[in-house]
Amino acid sequence: MKYQVAIFDMDGTILDTIEDLADTMNYCLRKFHMPERTLAEIRSFVGNGIRKLIERAVPSGTEEDVVEEMHHCFHEYYKDHCAIKTKPYDGICEVIASLKSQGVKTAVVSNKADFAVKLLCEDYFKGVFDCAVGDKEGQRRKPYPDGVNSVMEYFGVTSAETVYIGDSEVDYQTAKNAGVDVIMVGWGFREEAYLHSIGVTKVLHKPEELISMII
Repeated sequence: MKYQVAIFDMDGTILDTIEDLADTMNYCLRKFHMPERTLAEIRSFVGNGIRKLIERAVPSGTEEDVVEEMHHCFHEYYKDHCAIKTKPYDGICEVIASLKSQGVKTAVVSNKADFAVKLLCEDYFKGVFDCAVGDKEGQRRKPYPDGVNSVMEYFGVTSAETVYIGDSEVDYQTAKNAGVDVIMVGWGFREEAYLHSIGVTKVLHKPEELISMII
């Protein structure tokens, strides 16, 4: 077995969450009498956590205290609407279950709020992941390696025994910062051409390709 632990990003890698994220962001923008954003715009804004999504979505010059209010609004709305249109990518559930059955430890490390990561893992991947880590106080979000490091510590494995799977430049840099190998997928929130432009040499197109690369 090539890797003992496979750590997955969530948004754009195992779950297609973009519509619920966009609906929540636009709900907040409407509530604060700001122009709504298109799905394509929201797709380009995600990857660095909810706070950064809001900062990118609001009009330039929006005051910090308003952004803070919107951050609270987002969390309150999203916790009840995070699984309306969200769905796993075709084949990903079966792939993760296969990896787990073959002895690979599986985990999620995401910049999504920790409560949402755990809730969505319970809803869509019940019993599949051994560990799930989201954005929480006291831990720097990706691309800092804190979340990946905490998972390696939890399992007692080295960076050489660990691989990170993601779909964005944030995931690519996270793996580099943690000193672990990375597998990039092309079905998520970034175009394959863009991934190649940042130095990614191989992009997977089907979830089942993960098995041979990890096992």
